Amino acid sequence: MSVTICKVEFWPIDVPITNPFVVATGARTVAENVFLRVTLSNSTQGYGEAAPFPEVGGETREGCLTALRRLCKTVLGRSVADYKEIGLELSEQALTLPAARCALETAVIDAYCRASNIPMWQLWGGADVRARETDITIPITDLDKTVALARGWYAQGFRLFKMKVGKDVESDVTRLEAVHRALPGISFIGDGNQGFSRQDCLTFAQGVKSCGGRMVLLEQPVVREDLDSMAAIRRETGIPVAADESVRSLADAQEVVARGAADYINIKIMKTGVAEAVEIACFTKASGLKLMIGGMVETRIAMGCSFSLVLGLGGFEVLDLDTPLLLASDPVTGGYRYTGPRLQPWSGSGLDMDVEPLPSVTTIE
Repeated sequence: MSVTICKVEFWPIDVPITNPFVVATGARTVAENVFLRVTLSNSTQGYGEAAPFPEVGGETREGCLTALRRLCKTVLGRSVADYKEIGLELSEQALTLPAARCALETAVIDAYCRASNIPMWQLWGGADVRARETDITIPITDLDKTVALARGWYAQGFRLFKMKVGKDVESDVTRLEAVHRALPGISFIGDGNQGFSRQDCLTFAQGVKSCGGRMVLLEQPVVREDLDSMAAIRRETGIPVAADESVRSLADAQEVVARGAADYINIKIMKTGVAEAVEIACFTKASGLKLMIGGMVETRIAMGCSFSLVLGLGGFEVLDLDTPLLLASDPVTGGYRYTGPRLQPWSGSGLDMDVEPLPSVTTIE
């Protein structure tokens, strides 16, 4: 396909979060993201999103906007069919700004798929196209609020609760036990966001076990570099461990596998960009580890790209694709949709989504 990229537009967008998104390393009350639109020489358009989370990944929106002014110029005039090469080149140009790269890369891939008249999931193979269930995230908050949030999501059909933990072990166990006692037939992911020490995590796991809670996964319990503790937690608790912040590149994934530090690798396009996320997912499956997929605080644009990897590549066992449900509004039309905890596939081309640019748009052409 000789269709070329002739214009890129991007603009900041603020989407309030319904309840403060508190994790072990920080908090957000507003998703301060960036939307991006690519226009091709045949007028086809594609969308992408940057969702930096400074408290987790270190990237800021201002940093994304500055990087995009530079990166967008490098893709003008390129064939949209070169999306893989473009993704890898963006990695070289802005290694430490994966969310900015992800926005541009997603939009190029979306435009390519729309020009080719295929859904984005078909680009990755269409290996597992069916409705899939996501967990729901409960932020770190007080006991009453924790139970109230869990009850509300339970009433909508959610049964896998991802509890943000890692600030105070005793409080973490108490909150999880309260949800366990309030709601029958549920399971938990404990997401430490690097907040635990090895001993704190072992204490937490024992506390959950004592109260009878069903913990299916411990996600990134300790600091990203401490792979020895990750391996020890796997051995000593018998609970599967997922590497999230520990894997920001293919090389990181290879190290996690070599050190026996995890059972799952959590794929996030905001950590790596899209092309490298695909490489990491394929490597993870080939290594015999299991796949999880998640995101930062994203709208359905970025999350739709992640869902397309689930439907296209197959093999994803745990979906943590819930953040659009945590936002106070949905600025996007079309694309996949939620019915309770289930993400429903779409059949239109690309992401099959649209969004109206704001007046603060920056245009590169």
